[in-house]
Amino acid sequence: MTSPSRRFGQVIRIRPEAVGQYEALHAEPWPPVTAAIRAAHIRDYSIYRYEEWLFASFEYVGDDFEGDMATMAADPEVKRWWSLTDAMQEPLPEREPGSWWLTMPEIFRLD
Repeated sequence: MTSPSRRFGQVIRIRPEAVGQYEALHAEPWPPVTAAIRAAHIRDYSIYRYEEWLFASFEYVGDDFEGDMATMAADPEVKRWWSLTDAMQEPLPEREPGSWWLTMPEIFRLD
């Protein structure tokens, strides 16, 4: 039996002085990082920017979200990537404990 997919929308601030560097980094993502994202059962992943706001959306198609996220977070290349990107971001204080991005509730979807 297949688990139903879950969709996520997340938001975080980007430091204005880091916008160019952040976009350049994401224009050429590291293959080990994109492979770790796929291995974590994340699909249809996008990041959008409006001024100093980043909005991410993705679909999770696995059956152990916490486990998959822990495995991805333990990957050495993901850790190295996050050490760069985290320094460019300003997480919101309202985010869930243990989360870097703030996950927003989905209030509408049309498939």
